[in-house]
Amino acid sequence: MNETGFDYEKDLDQVGVAVKNRGAARNYFVLVDGKFDRKKIEAYLRKSGSSESKNGREIFHLAANVPGRTISVTFLSDRRIALTDSDDLNAELEASQRGAGRTEWTERFERLAGTPIFALIRQDAAIGALLSNQTPGGFRSPQLGQLLNQLLWVSIAGKPEGKEFRGVIEGECPNEMTMRQLSDFLNGITIMASAGLNDSKLRQQMDPAEREAYLQLLNSVDVMKLDRGTSKSVRVTFVLTPEIWGKLAQAAAARKPEEEKAMPGAKGNSLANKKKNGGQKQIARRPE
Repeated sequence: MNETGFDYEKDLDQVGVAVKNRGAARNYFVLVDGKFDRKKIEAYLRKSGSSESKNGREIFHLAANVPGRTISVTFLSDRRIALTDSDDLNAELEASQRGAGRTEWTERFERLAGTPIFALIRQDAAIGALLSNQTPGGFRSPQLGQLLNQLLWVSIAGKPEGKEFRGVIEGECPNEMTMRQLSDFLNGITIMASAGLNDSKLRQQMDPAEREAYLQLLNSVDVMKLDRGTSKSVRVTFVLTPEIWGKLAQAAAARKPEEEKAMPGAKGNSLANKKKNGGQKQIARRPE
């Protein structure tokens, strides 16, 4: 910060990240908008790596944390920086001038306009398989995985509305049948989850505040089908309120001491084990 004059908390405006999968290789391309001291930053980059000139731009190359990879950085203007870990930053910039596929992305980006944080994914990988590998609690659903793998595009967006936070997830389907099946499946999951939270045994085991928070979250879930003529999608919206956040935080805080006690390395357990196994004996002394 001292050498570049850049403080991300004050000087950063917007960040856009694109991740590309080419077979087993994965690369990212990033655009950063903000307030930059260009001379200071360029001097810092020259000192930290090498540079070259291409098409009137100075491109800086820095060693990445991953062995054999390099991060390339350049200024597109005084307020915009581009960087990538791919082999040729200049080729990435030239590719943006070509129109192939650009209209498809632009149309969907426009739907997300005004949203402060969002992600747009073009389906070229198995989202269903990824979900199966990452879901907590060992939850698996081959049917859901197959439906998700058929999606052509997935968008995720979040936006504050007063004190609440609204989340929207939309999946673009290849046909009406997939749209109906996915919509019915997600509605069914929501109903089953609500029923599960009302189970008498779970009521006894679960923290009441946490259970109420999940019920409120499930009650806010809305699954709808969208037919735009040229595309068919399923949209899921949900709302997080300060009350939900508060109850989940309260439940997490109450659970933490219990988890620490259950940890093998916890002080209480360690002391108990020492006493049980005849560890170091304490000599009782008579007060003087």
